[in-house]
Amino acid sequence: MSPDTSPLARAAAEFPRHEPRPQGAPTALQGIRVVDFTHFIAGPLATMILADMGADVIKVESPARGDELRYYPPAVPGLQSQGGPFVWSNRNKRSVALDLKSADGLAVARDLIAQADVVVENFSTGVMQRFGLDWEACRKLNPRLVYCSVSAYGREGPFADRLGFDPVVQAESGFVSMNGYPDRMGVRASSAVMDIGTAMMVSNAILGALVARERQGEGQFVEVGLFDTGLLMTGWATMQHLVTGMEPQRNGNTSPDTCPSGVFEASDKPFYINCGNDKIYQRLAAQVLERPDLANDPVLKERNGRIERRDELFYHLNAEFGQHPWAYWQERMRAAQIPCGLVRTVGEAIRSPEAQARKLVTSIDHPELGAVPNIASPIRYERTPIADPVPAPSIGQHTAEVLAEVLGYGAPRIAELARGGAFGERVPAGTEPPVA
Repeated sequence: MSPDTSPLARAAAEFPRHEPRPQGAPTALQGIRVVDFTHFIAGPLATMILADMGADVIKVESPARGDELRYYPPAVPGLQSQGGPFVWSNRNKRSVALDLKSADGLAVARDLIAQADVVVENFSTGVMQRFGLDWEACRKLNPRLVYCSVSAYGREGPFADRLGFDPVVQAESGFVSMNGYPDRMGVRASSAVMDIGTAMMVSNAILGALVARERQGEGQFVEVGLFDTGLLMTGWATMQHLVTGMEPQRNGNTSPDTCPSGVFEASDKPFYINCGNDKIYQRLAAQVLERPDLANDPVLKERNGRIERRDELFYHLNAEFGQHPWAYWQERMRAAQIPCGLVRTVGEAIRSPEAQARKLVTSIDHPELGAVPNIASPIRYERTPIADPVPAPSIGQHTAEVLAEVLGYGAPRIAELARGGAFGERVPAGTEPPVA
């Protein structure tokens, strides 16, 4: 399959072009430089959030393979070492290829850190210390540095040596035990919810540390743990357990806390309703269904009564909903302000009227493919719009550019470093010897 006929190329042609931000408008993190030693999902997604806000994120990668997430499927046709997950989580960054096992490569990394506002790393515990790039070493290079370490179970303590991956934390945090149906084992979320949640915590933690630095004049060490975030991602179930002593049960698509909440079937499509309080239920029963018997039932009027009689209530609701198509019910429920929505596939969601109205999927320029789709950031700033999206970089794509611009290295110095192996086998563009 050629790149021009791939699903990615067809998608790029399908979605509208990205509308550039106003020319000259500032960004929220303008002037902030991040040296990014992260890989896989939680760290890179966090630094992408900062890059979207306008930070200059310099992704430091090993010259041989770069970030291992590059090889997670599906591969992007026409690109080397870039799979879909990597493209999704590494927008708006510059890639520098450094061999941290070489003296010259380490020296370049230290020079970058000395010029940085933020360092983010998520290596296994002890790796940055072995490189001499741990917090204590880096703060001597740069006292105003914000140094964020993303770990699995903390950098100290009895579990500091453990590796952390999203599905394992879903299991260990209790998240899996809560999800699925009561007649079978719990299931993990297909989406990397723990990594994504950790990424959001990391970006928030870094932003808080930057505000503290501006007000108090000092950088600091910041740590976010994947397992710690996992417990948070179980929601209020932790406090419910502490209050009652009971373990959360699996309820499928229904909610143990509200009713009716779940999937219902119109005559043509399934949809989800969440009646979060008694007033919403009253509007559903009286206005949407025109069933005064359900609206005025003394037991069903209250949430606990509806939970006790859930099966009976769901029977009546499905009988009503099955008489008309989704379009009929959607109009009536929207008028009555009932929280509801179609059960969609991912493909349907990104092409939905809601996604189109918010311009969440667009097409952007790509230096090799011509154009690729882009999933927009959910953050909207009025005065400091999110940076225009630039596709994820190839390994070491910006090595010479960054070393010249940020560190002031001349071409002879960069060429010397290349000959010494600082960049592995990757020779930065512009430093190759002239062809005879």
